[in-house]
Amino acid sequence: MTEDELAAAAEQRVEQAASDGEIAISVRDLRISFGDQVVHEDLDLDVRRGEILGVVGGSGTGKSVLMRAIIGLQIPDKGEINVFGEPMIGRADDEAIAIRKRWGVLFQGGALFSTLTVAENIEVPLREYYPGLDPQFREEIAAYKIRMAGLPAEAGPKFPAELSGGMKKRAGLARALALDPDLLFLDEPTAGLDPIGAAAFDSQTRRLQQTLGLTVFLITHDLDTLYAICDRVAVIADKRVIAVGTIEELLATDHPWIQEYFNGPRSRAAKAAFNAHDAGAQAVDGGGNAGHKQPKGGRD
Repeated sequence: MTEDELAAAAEQRVEQAASDGEIAISVRDLRISFGDQVVHEDLDLDVRRGEILGVVGGSGTGKSVLMRAIIGLQIPDKGEINVFGEPMIGRADDEAIAIRKRWGVLFQGGALFSTLTVAENIEVPLREYYPGLDPQFREEIAAYKIRMAGLPAEAGPKFPAELSGGMKKRAGLARALALDPDLLFLDEPTAGLDPIGAAAFDSQTRRLQQTLGLTVFLITHDLDTLYAICDRVAVIADKRVIAVGTIEELLATDHPWIQEYFNGPRSRAAKAAFNAHDAGAQAVDGGGNAGHKQPKGGRD
């Protein structure tokens, strides 16, 4: 087979797996270290297709390191990582291109190119993966993604320095959506946002997940986010994922970090706020569904 035929076959295989596979991401026996510092040891994790998985853990537990390993920016010492059934470790960039096209990444702070406008930032992955795309069509896609991320059309020609923190996050989200991904990685998307802006970003994430059928890998410290939109939560501690489940299921475990995290005063406040919002939404539509997919943290 020619290189083009191999690439087409790989894309077809990944597309089929993204549509039919139950597991979007599988991590097994992962070990990552930096010199003598071991960050992950024997870490296992499955991310189900179509879910929003929240990833939590104390500072320095390697949440972002895990994400970087999955997307190929961090080389593990050992272990296996499969995305849509395709192995990611030890593959050259050109071999994994069919998979890379299927995901989008929002890094902390947006990670926008400061010398490019918002629209030009969104066009970066389009230029990389589809260099022959008509420039006008590329501009139309960027404009559509800007609206999809909840930004006004006039944000397109602005530079990152001209944006607020919340607008930078949404611009980064628009770029992450540029290739119509099946898988979305969000690294602390609400960090630094005011409560209203954070809640709006959460709602936008859930709407996009439902509308586009996305699988979302979401790193966060935001308890409101966990209660509001996450279907399951993975807890990283002791160099591995110690528990995965709904918030209700996690509360049934006796690990001290989990108990402290989910039973602390801030967690109680987040749960109370969600319950109050949920009750109000149900009252509006007569006690039926509140108009969004219910996360499974004891709220179904």
